[in-house]
Amino acid sequence: MTHVAFIGIGSNLDEPRVRVHAAIDELDTLPRCRVSGRSSLYLSAAIGGPPQPDYVNAVARLATGLAPEDLLAALLAIETRHGRSRTEPNAPRRLDLDLLLYDSVTLISDGLHLPHPRMHERRFVLTPLLEVDPEAQVPGHGPVARLVERCASQRLERID
Repeated sequence: MTHVAFIGIGSNLDEPRVRVHAAIDELDTLPRCRVSGRSSLYLSAAIGGPPQPDYVNAVARLATGLAPEDLLAALLAIETRHGRSRTEPNAPRRLDLDLLLYDSVTLISDGLHLPHPRMHERRFVLTPLLEVDPEAQVPGHGPVARLVERCASQRLERID
């Protein structure tokens, strides 16, 4: 059975544009997965943590035969290959991959929350998600098109 997942991608260290594009390419090579859509790149300010550079963000739509937990494990492996270290919350990152949505599944387990927590409050997630899927819904929060309006004051710049 094929499922639809949306992956949030971000980077603010070591050529972030290159890393985001590379991550999307790597998603397409995962077993039983195929990238079926990708957003433009967007520049956004870091939220929390120490002073750091702006992030380059994107969203990819993935057709996948992997279960949510297996997909998350594959995303974490890609982050690790890119040198991601989890030294402190909201620290600068070479690569950050978030499983945002998986079909319309709502799930809370160790290490996996679907939909991704706080995604409904973040323009840098919602705007590229809306670009990839104008009909997208966040379970428990409603249509992305409505949610993005609530975040309109957050700085976001399309760069690609």
